[in-house]
Amino acid sequence: MKSYLKSELARAAGVSCSTFKRWLRQQSEMFCQWGVTPRTQLLPPVAVQWICNAYGIDEGEL
Repeated sequence: MKSYLKSELARAAGVSCSTFKRWLRQQSEMFCQWGVTPRTQLLPPVAVQWICNAYGIDEGEL
């Protein structure tokens, strides 16, 4: 797993960037532990892996 932009993950999930950011806001405490703020654009691999598992994003689509 590598780092990805929020916009890349939103595209892979088939939703708009604003919807994707709303999804992430629901888990803000967990993301803060990984150093991810609402303004962070490039997500670290640990966050990408969690998002892919939680929202059913196929890693092959990235």
